[in-house]
Amino acid sequence: MFKRLLIANRGEIGMRILRCCQEMGIETVVAYSSEDEGTLPVTFSPVSVCIGPASPTKSYLNQDALIQAAISYKCDAIHPGYGFLSENPDFAKKCEDAGIKFIGPSSEMIRNMGEKSTARSLMKSKGVPVVPGSDGLVNSLEEAKEIALKIGFPILIKASAGGGGRGMRRAYDMSELANAFESAKAEALSAFGDDSMYIEKLILNPHHVEFQIIGDEHGHIVSLGERDCSMQRRNQKLIEEAPASILNEKQRAAMQKAAIKAAMAVNYSSVGTVEFVVDHDKNFYFIEMNTRIQVEHPVTEMVTGVDLVKEQIRVAAGLPLSFKQSDIKTHGYAIECRINAENPEKDFAPNPGIIDFLHLPGGAGVRVESAMYSGAMVSPWYDSMIAKVIVNAPSRLEAIRKMRVALEELTCEGIDTNIDFLYLLMYNPEYIMGRIDTSFLEKNCEGIIKWGKESRKEAQ
Repeated sequence: MFKRLLIANRGEIGMRILRCCQEMGIETVVAYSSEDEGTLPVTFSPVSVCIGPASPTKSYLNQDALIQAAISYKCDAIHPGYGFLSENPDFAKKCEDAGIKFIGPSSEMIRNMGEKSTARSLMKSKGVPVVPGSDGLVNSLEEAKEIALKIGFPILIKASAGGGGRGMRRAYDMSELANAFESAKAEALSAFGDDSMYIEKLILNPHHVEFQIIGDEHGHIVSLGERDCSMQRRNQKLIEEAPASILNEKQRAAMQKAAIKAAMAVNYSSVGTVEFVVDHDKNFYFIEMNTRIQVEHPVTEMVTGVDLVKEQIRVAAGLPLSFKQSDIKTHGYAIECRINAENPEKDFAPNPGIIDFLHLPGGAGVRVESAMYSGAMVSPWYDSMIAKVIVNAPSRLEAIRKMRVALEELTCEGIDTNIDFLYLLMYNPEYIMGRIDTSFLEKNCEGIIKWGKESRKEAQ
């Protein structure tokens, strides 16, 4: 097992990794930006090191600074968390060259699966269903037009190196194509330093279902079931659930088989997520594989009892998985809500600032992941997510009821948040019935916000 590990991330995922290492007896060094001095991961880690100023490009994305910090403090591993450098094959390769274990798959695996067009071609060759689209990268607008005419509108233009909804644009007809293509390229270049693009047929209003998998270096790959991540706004997930209530056992088995086949195609080792879209006829298509721990991993942990971060570290150390596929049983239902510092009534504008008072919910079946506290600063430099609330109950309806109570108890003063908006969603009849897809918020957001305003007026 590793002796000392560098945590190359911040916020709640930094705390999640830190706690896990403490349980496993692994010493930690937290790498932080000057903006994050005094945050909980920095405070609670025995050792911490400032790697640069607030700008992510000069700190959390500064590969050389992170490698040097790991070498200086004699760390034998680096955990990148999610976001930042977690899916960067060049950073993983630098770790390998420096003799430092990257907590994740190899640089080759990340490159093969991270370049979405390459992954798509690989999955197609292995018999995993893929959405119709370009066979490789799309290098020019003229080429994009040819492919669009071939597969038909609407289309989805996606960054090959993308993730988290960035570098992605829709085009419903030829008049929208040029602007969508160029803006997607520009965003991809800014976010990932790579403007390579590919094109897929846009499956209108699908469900977004992802399968959690984990593999070790001994050839074992196990699926820990699926999550429904259809509740999205602008391709950003807001609520995640496990299991996916839209699937029956036959459909679930078929998708799990495809997910394992996808992971086996690259001899995958580490945690990862195979993502599918499911149309309204229950046809499913591979869209991408995330080669990292996911923001929403706690919902899988809640229904399986498996500590995914701990297992990720174990397999990175060369140990075999501590369970077999037959050992994985799901219990009950879990829901996660992402708490963001944003104002839904102002088009979800980010609202950084100081939290005057924070009270986190608790109780049986309630889990909160956060690095916030009363007096903490929500920085404008980073993602606006300040916490995740996860609940577990015997049924989906009971989980919804438990989430309502948790959100009622959750108190955050001093900044605007989406807590009230999420609370209203827990009472939305369509959501309660499970009649949601990726277009749900696009169609219903304005009405939900209006309902909230009217409810407040009546209460006054």
